Amino acid sequence: MRILLADDHALVRDTISVYLKAEGEAEVVTVPDFNSAMETIRDNGPFDLILLDFNMPGMNGLEGLRQAIRQSAKTPVALLSGTAPNRIAQEAVDAGAAGFVPKSMAAKSLLNAVRFMVAGEIFVPSTVLLATDEPTSDGLNATLSQREKQVLNGLCRGMPNKEIARELDLQEVTIKLHVRTLCKKLNAKNRTQAAMIARDAGFE
Repeated sequence: MRILLADDHALVRDTISVYLKAEGEAEVVTVPDFNSAMETIRDNGPFDLILLDFNMPGMNGLEGLRQAIRQSAKTPVALLSGTAPNRIAQEAVDAGAAGFVPKSMAAKSLLNAVRFMVAGEIFVPSTVLLATDEPTSDGLNATLSQREKQVLNGLCRGMPNKEIARELDLQEVTIKLHVRTLCKKLNAKNRTQAAMIARDAGFE
C-alpha cells in the first residue's frame, strides 16, 4: 500500500504514519498542507489512498476534496478529521470521497478502514453517523477547567506525564487523573487521540 497523508499537525502525521508503516506494511508519504498534497499527487503518484485533513491550510473544506478527487484520477480520496460536523461525512461521500475517518478512531480500526478504502469500498463509521457534534475550540475552553487545559496543552506538545507534572508543579498521579478525565470529555481512546482532537479543534 502506498498512502499520501496530508495534515498540518505533526503529531497526527507521525502517529498515523508510524502505525500504518508498522502494522499495515504501508509506504506513507506525509505533507503538511493542501498545496503540498496537490503537488505530491501530481509529481509523486500514483497512490493507493489519499488521506486529507478537513481543516488543514489551503484545504477549503469540501472544495479541496473535490479538487483532489479531480487531480487524483482513480485513486480513492478520504477525509480525516476530529472536528468536522457529522453532516460533512455524508456530504464528502456524496462529493465522491472514499470515506470519512475520525481522528479519534483506535489504531487498529484506522488500519482496517484504510484497507477497506484501498479495496475500493466506502468507509464511514456508524459512530460518526450517530454521534453528536465534535468539539470545537470554544467548546473545549467552555467545558475544561484551567488545570485540564494546562494538561491538555502538555499532551498537545507530546510531553509525558512526568514532564507535565514537573512543569505544573504537581504529582504525576494527579496528571494521570487529569488525562483520564480529558479522554472522557473528548471521547478519546487514549492521550494521543485526545491531543489529536484538541489540536484539530484549534486548541492552543
